[in-house]
Amino acid sequence: MDCPKCKSGHHVKDGILYGRQRYKCKSCRYHYTVERKSDVKPPDTKRLAFEMYLEGFGFRSIGRILKISYGTVYVWVKEWRSKMPIPRRESSAEAVGLEKLLAHIASKKDAANYGLLLIDLEENVSFFSADTISGRK
Repeated sequence: MDCPKCKSGHHVKDGILYGRQRYKCKSCRYHYTVERKSDVKPPDTKRLAFEMYLEGFGFRSIGRILKISYGTVYVWVKEWRSKMPIPRRESSAEAVGLEKLLAHIASKKDAANYGLLLIDLEENVSFFSADTISGRK
C-alpha cells in the first residue's frame, strides 16, 4: 500500500486507529490508514462461497478452496438464510392410485425403476414416489 499523497512505497507502522493499522510515509511524513481491514473479504469471494454452497459443497471444503475460515463461510450462509424467504410450493401434489402408477412404470422399456414409499402413520395414508432411469440396455 503506497502513500495516498505522494505514492511512495516507503512507510512505517504508526499505531492503530479505530481497529485499523496506521502508517507514516517516510518521504512526506503523511499519516494514513489502510483502505480496508485485512479480515474483510471482497464481495466476489462471498458470492463465490454462496454459489459453491448452493452447488452442494460443505463449509470446510469451501473454506479450503477459497482459503478462508469455514466459520466465516458458515456465518455468511447463516446471514443469507435469515434474509431470504422460505420457498413455498404454489401447486399441490396430485394423488394418483397405485395401479395407475404401477402401469406407468411397467410401460417403460429398458429402464431401471426406483421409488420411495412414504407412509403417514397418524392419518393412515401412503404416498409412493417413483421415477425411471432410461438408457440401460
